[in-house]
Parts: sequence; C-alpha cells; structure tokens
Amino acid sequence: MNPMNKETALVVFSGGQDSTTCLFWARRHFRSVVALTFAYGQKHVAEIDCARAIAEEAGVEWHLMDVSFIGSLGRNALTDSSIPMDEEKPAEGPPNTFVPGRNLFFLSIAAVFARERGINHIVTGVSQTDYSGYPDCRDAFIKALNVSLNLGMEEQFVIHTPLMWIDKAQTWQMADELGVLDLVRTRTLTCYNGIPGDGCGQCPSCKLRRAGLQQYLRVRSEE
Repeated sequence: MNPMNKETALVVFSGGQDSTTCLFWARRHFRSVVALTFAYGQKHVAEIDCARAIAEEAGVEWHLMDVSFIGSLGRNALTDSSIPMDEEKPAEGPPNTFVPGRNLFFLSIAAVFARERGINHIVTGVSQTDYSGYPDCRDAFIKALNVSLNLGMEEQFVIHTPLMWIDKAQTWQMADELGVLDLVRTRTLTCYNGIPGDGCGQCPSCKLRRAGLQQYLRVRSEE
C-alpha cells in the first residue's frame, strides 16, 4: 500500500484548472484532504466561490484565509484593475500578471497552517512546463522553499507538485483519468477576465488552457 494513503494532505486551492486537478489527485493518493484558499486581493473573487463549491462537492474540508496584503505590496494586472494585462509573454522578465511573492507567501502560510494541524504533505498546482514566465512556479524554487520551511520550523514537510513536468494537454489527461474532466472544464475559473469554465478565450491563461484541451481531445479521439 502507498504510505501516503495513510496521511492527510493540504492542497493550496484556487478553484482553477490546475489546483482542482491537484485536489482530486490528492483525494486519490491520501487518506484525507484539506483545501486552503487565499483571498489575496485578486480582482476576480468569483474564483473563491468556485473553490468553495468544488470543495463542498468533493467532500473536502475547506478553509479561506485573507492575505490581501499580498496584492497591495506591488502593482500587477491581477490585483490592480487599472493595469491592462499583457496579451503575450514578454521577451524578458515575467508578464505583468505575475504577483510577486504569491507562491512564496501561499506555501509558507500553508506550511504554518499545516503544522498546526499535524499535516506534513502540501500539494500545489505549479508547473515549470507551462509556467507562463512566473519564476515562483519553477521546480528549483519549490525545492529550495521546501528545504527552508523544514529548516525554519524543524518539520518534515513534503511539497507535492503533480503537474510540475507535464503540459496543459497532460493536465487535462490527468483530470480525465481522475474522472473530473467535465467538472474541471465547466466549474473552474482560470480566466484572467473572471469568466468561469472555458473563459473569455482571449487572455493568456484561456489560450493556454484551450490549446491544451484541444490537443488532448485530438489525441484521445485518435486512440
């Protein structure tokens, strides 16, 4: 038996495609799952409603934490309505939808939250394969932070990144294999313009999501 089946996992859960896929991945691999959603000053708070509803349907204990100070630390297109978002990835540096320190704060706070509940496993939906230029989605950052959290709290946290080395088409495949492809497609919110499901179709997040889905459905139809 997989030893993780006897453990509890904490999922950093936004209500988007990636974290929802990870939520159901965690349900399959762990005895029980707790979901933690952050209100960080994001423009589209509808994603919090999506996260709450999905967690309830999944039978997962759900918590919401207000960390709105993160959105006020710097200017970016996800927390400041006056900034038009980058339509394409810049030639240099991260896009202006990058929220500096977001994953650093999320995972650090999640580790403290987990420690107080005796949880050692933390799951996050970051991916270096489709990381959109966000430096805090890279494997080296996650590994370094994992070491720092363990040293800083004298714990043995394990940060799981099921999507780290797969692309969006493979993420859709994982959702399908977990039996939640339709849920992920229709009930999650990934769109930078705040439209659930297939989204606006125009923002960078929607384009990446749609291209991955089309690729996966094309491969699946050929099998």
